[in-house]
Amino acid sequence: MVQSTATTVDDWFAEVDPKRKPVLEAVRAIAVRHLGAASERMSYGMPAYIRPGDEAPVFAFNSQKQHISLYVSTRVHPLHAEALAKLDTGKSCIRFRKPEQIDLDLVDRMMADTAKLSKVV
Repeated sequence: MVQSTATTVDDWFAEVDPKRKPVLEAVRAIAVRHLGAASERMSYGMPAYIRPGDEAPVFAFNSQKQHISLYVSTRVHPLHAEALAKLDTGKSCIRFRKPEQIDLDLVDRMMADTAKLSKVV
């Protein structure tokens, strides 16, 4: 799945590779715990979390053909530079070739920091 046409996150999950689904559900649970269920919606064909008053997502994730991608705020990414140093990353993207490579404790810490962000003006 590259860019889904699903209109809800639940519909998106219905399309996910069953081998990836458990870890993606865990990522979703962490995001909802820190950012709230009301922040969850589809954006650019993937699950995204947009806080009240913001226009852009502060977090998103996707199941690509070759990897799972997590999209973290560019303000949170540098806070975890040491933990991310050995991973395949971009400015705000973190890519994992295998679901078991995703460190859910790190995701939890990044979501906690994301929840603390002030609104971008």
